[in-house]
Amino acid sequence: MKRQVGDILARKDADECERLYARMTPEERKDLRAAFDEWAQLGQMPPPGDWRVWLILAGRGYGKTRAGAEWVTKLARRTGKRRIAIVGATIDEARSIMIEGPSGLIACADPRRPPKWEPSRGVLTYKSGAVAEIFSGEHPDGLRGPEHQYAWCDELAKWARGEESWANLMLGLRQGKDQRVVVTTTPRPTRVLKAIMRESATVQTGGRSADNLYLPKAFLAAVQAMYAGTRLGRQELDGELIEDVEGALWTRAVVEGCGADPILPGTGRWQAAGLTEGARARALSDAGAPSTTGCAGGPPPRSGEDLVRIVIGVDPPASERGDACGIVVCGLARDGIGFVLEDASVANPSPERWALAVGAASARWGADRIVAEANQGGDMVLSTLRAFDPSLPVTLVHASRGKAARAEPVSLLYAQGRVKHAGAFPELEDQMCGITVGGGYEGPGRSPDRADALVWALTELMLAHRPEPRIMAL
Repeated sequence: MKRQVGDILARKDADECERLYARMTPEERKDLRAAFDEWAQLGQMPPPGDWRVWLILAGRGYGKTRAGAEWVTKLARRTGKRRIAIVGATIDEARSIMIEGPSGLIACADPRRPPKWEPSRGVLTYKSGAVAEIFSGEHPDGLRGPEHQYAWCDELAKWARGEESWANLMLGLRQGKDQRVVVTTTPRPTRVLKAIMRESATVQTGGRSADNLYLPKAFLAAVQAMYAGTRLGRQELDGELIEDVEGALWTRAVVEGCGADPILPGTGRWQAAGLTEGARARALSDAGAPSTTGCAGGPPPRSGEDLVRIVIGVDPPASERGDACGIVVCGLARDGIGFVLEDASVANPSPERWALAVGAASARWGADRIVAEANQGGDMVLSTLRAFDPSLPVTLVHASRGKAARAEPVSLLYAQGRVKHAGAFPELEDQMCGITVGGGYEGPGRSPDRADALVWALTELMLAHRPEPRIMAL
């Protein structure tokens, strides 16, 4: 039975696993739970090598707690009076999750040789002589003095006094010859977690909530529908560490606060835009452009017919060697609010491919205007787009200022609450949060091509035609 389960898990077949588990007897289920090494994911197994800190950075439900408890249990089974620090965010969490929880140390222990748990002292004593003692990340003085050889730290990113507690723990980690620590946590950009990640003696593993085949499908479907693509979802479900760049024009909080219900392309706008029906059909059938990621639940999506103007910003690639073409669709509502409708950017495209993607986006949304940066081969940009369809309403713009100078007025629109994202656009948002005031870029990729396209589109929609203030004679 164990080999059969291992083969199924190796194929990541959740349905087959559920059917097999349903046919098991209670004794077989107990044996399966105990055979952790047979079905654990790679990120739950201790990495090889001479590491001092093993950091398991993963989404909720991935199996972090079980991995930490199994690691401690294996250490405790060996001979020798090892001292192990069990550090939770609070004493209550250390006891209820790390010791007494369904994936805690008592549940993972050998039922034939159960450890002795003394809740009043916070001490778990194993038959081998190993002792595990609980501590709290909110009381660093509790870790000042005790010596340990090993430690398991859970949810370190939420420790109230993380830096002090971690420092005291590491200063007391001086028993034996091979001191090691396992940290199991959902990521948050705290200083102590980022410092641990930078250490050369740290080895990191982890994964997403969806990697755990034992999580209920209904739970996964619900949380993914609610949070997929959002900062919270990427952090809590995908296990990504998302942090603000110092001096960035956009903060994560501002971008996260501009979410809105999705907007669907209007069925009649493409006709008003002047696109030929043949060009529209060719774009929609050939391009297969990306769809907008919307938020599940809530009111039904609104239609692009409600927007008074739609503009597509294009940042053409400088070459075909690793550069993306930024293509972002934005719309303006009657109340003056701007909406980001779609990120249709394409990676490593040929001129024909990115022109096709622009044409497809224009066909879907019935764009009033396509604003393309012309610094990288202006005539070529125009001819490439017009080769797709001569009726495309293209305007070429030249970047006379740096990226940050162009982006700053647009970032102010976000700060004023005048721009909304009709869906989740994680790649675009990562680039936005990487542009700094001084003109630098610390986001993903070599260049903020998606963010540049966004800036061109929103500048045309909301900033290019503002009346200049004048002094009137009385």
